[in-house]
Amino acid sequence: MAAELRANGHKLTPQRLAVVRVLREATEHLTPLQVLERARGIRSGVGLTTVYRTLDLLSELGFVRRVHLGGGCQAYAPVRQRAGHHLVCQGCHHVVDFPCAGLTELIEQTARQTGFTVASHLLEFEGLCPACQ
Repeated sequence: MAAELRANGHKLTPQRLAVVRVLREATEHLTPLQVLERARGIRSGVGLTTVYRTLDLLSELGFVRRVHLGGGCQAYAPVRQRAGHHLVCQGCHHVVDFPCAGLTELIEQTARQTGFTVASHLLEFEGLCPACQ
């Protein structure tokens, strides 16, 4: 991520690099406050504004994706696969990625029928995980 940010002309301050490192090492979806807490463990002086700006930039460039947790809350995860399909628990806000066979055909059919060029998509199902049921 850092090399591509630099190649695209974006500043790589020590604080931004700490945020990038947190996201690169993340194995789960993180809220901005979780990113902030972990980034401050790497580099003191990281501010919430830096976290949000970096998350917005990385999201715009396709390196992380937003996951909507309900109630206006969002989490972010590094993009390891281009398709973002999630199950979001309304109780504990646990997020699970899942494969979605057949979605490519649906997107292509929708594009043909509407004339839209689909650049990206986000599919989320909300409900209760086994632990919260």
